[in-house]
Amino acid sequence: MGANRLAFTPDGKLALVSSLRTGDLYVFNVASHKELKRINLGHGGAGILVNADGSKAFVGCTPDNYVAVVDLKTMEVAGHIDVGQGPDGLALAVRN
Repeated sequence: MGANRLAFTPDGKLALVSSLRTGDLYVFNVASHKELKRINLGHGGAGILVNADGSKAFVGCTPDNYVAVVDLKTMEVAGHIDVGQGPDGLALAVRN
């Protein structure tokens, strides 16, 4: 697997694990410990951020120079955000 980073959805039901080796995002059911889905993101997955309502995950894809946007309802890649060289750790800023 080559696990790199771990994040949980706000409700604690899903665990997301990124892999730099495979470029996949592994989605696990926390209660059963079962793998629900393996989502290919590109050539490597790094930092993971889940939005506040748990509908999307953002994963830094360091070798590909983008952040993958994953729809957690469909468990598919919904798009990419080109961010420049080597995205890794992610943070969310909220405007008040």
